Amino acid sequence: MAEGMMSMTFKGSIQARLVRNFILIILISVLAFEALLVYFTRFYFYNNIESILTNQIKTASDFYTRYFSDVPLDVNIMDNADLFWKQTTGQVQIVGNTGEVLLDSQGLESGEYVSGNDFKLAQQGKKGVWVGRINNGSEQIMIVSYPLKSDTEQVGVVRFITSLKDVDRIIFNISMIFIIIGIVVILVAGTISIALAHSIIHPIKNVTGAAELMAEGNLDVRICKSRNDEIGKLSDTLNYMASEIQKRERIKNDFISTVSHELRTPLTSIKGWANTIIDDDYSDREILSDGLNIIVKESDRLTDMVEELLDFSRFVSGNVELKKEKTDVSSIVDYIQKQMSDRAKKEKISFVAKCENIPIVDLDRNRITQLLINLLGNAFNFTPQNGRVALISFWENENVVFRVEDTGCGISPEELPLVTEKFYKGNSSNSHTGLGLSICDEIVKLHNGSLSIESELDKGTIVTVRIPIGG
Repeated sequence: MAEGMMSMTFKGSIQARLVRNFILIILISVLAFEALLVYFTRFYFYNNIESILTNQIKTASDFYTRYFSDVPLDVNIMDNADLFWKQTTGQVQIVGNTGEVLLDSQGLESGEYVSGNDFKLAQQGKKGVWVGRINNGSEQIMIVSYPLKSDTEQVGVVRFITSLKDVDRIIFNISMIFIIIGIVVILVAGTISIALAHSIIHPIKNVTGAAELMAEGNLDVRICKSRNDEIGKLSDTLNYMASEIQKRERIKNDFISTVSHELRTPLTSIKGWANTIIDDDYSDREILSDGLNIIVKESDRLTDMVEELLDFSRFVSGNVELKKEKTDVSSIVDYIQKQMSDRAKKEKISFVAKCENIPIVDLDRNRITQLLINLLGNAFNFTPQNGRVALISFWENENVVFRVEDTGCGISPEELPLVTEKFYKGNSSNSHTGLGLSICDEIVKLHNGSLSIESELDKGTIVTVRIPIGG
């Protein structure tokens, strides 16, 4: 992983992608905004010129209609030409209805014909406007055409033509200012984007570096949480994970040490008694009998421990399947009462087992029996002479409830949350392998039930198991 991180280039990093995306968004936004500004600036100036020309051409047309329409157009052109071009500083053309240019203020020869859209609209009695370049010229021009009328009869068209060179230069200068402002905005925003991306990536780099150290086995490293955000939450999670791994590693090591010790004790006893019998040359029948009995008991204890380890291994690996069947819980309780009564009598502990009106339910009979024997075994292990152990089973809210109570030494508040964890043994020597409660917890989970423990030091413990109906 470390090699992979080292080989990662800045180009392929999240920081580079963030910066690229930020700048791309800013660039598109600025370009779109500036395009709108340039468009509306051009629209404003062109529309203003069109309005001025329109007012001028309407004034000239109305003046002609009101005072000169009783005289033919060609006569007015000869006698009153200044009527038209004194209204504007631009070029003026008087065009007949056929499109022939009758008069041009710039002295163009008559006899030319016009046929543009502006002229066609004016022929229809409307205002015509055209913007463009004539004969691929370098300048744009605007033409506004308007009909000339004598009473209600249209006698020709007047055209006002003006150059847009000065306006285009102003629009160009304004556009350049917009572009310069846009470049400055992009540079400033790009710088801010780099700083912003760095502020995001820097904590991630710290978390990644610490995670790599954890992956390499250094679980003492901790991530310094700088912010209470998603990265801060990730830091807390990794720190918690490292602590849990350390804790479980310690518990596992303690478990291995404990199991080794528990296995070695009966082996030592078996070997010792075997040597004693051999050294005695099988001559003393009493020593032979006692030795063989102890060897058998210690062998049974070894077998139980190995079976418990194998059972736990099957639970952890998920290889345990329940064999549910219609079960009379009272028969399980009766069986357990008979099995545990001898031990209670030997250890001088009062033992009671009760079953209160539980219907026939689907349970794995053998696993539930194993669960109750484990819980009662723990209760007997930690209850002194003249103490009391009870198994009470009853029906409550569609659940089968098993409650194991004892008047033993109890569990400290510090150990109580840990007793069902895998490999947790606690400080008591009566815990043996420490797998009993873990196996119980797995059996209850397989039945979709719950296991809760209440305990008070020097007063006793109550373990409650709830198995839902059909669980």
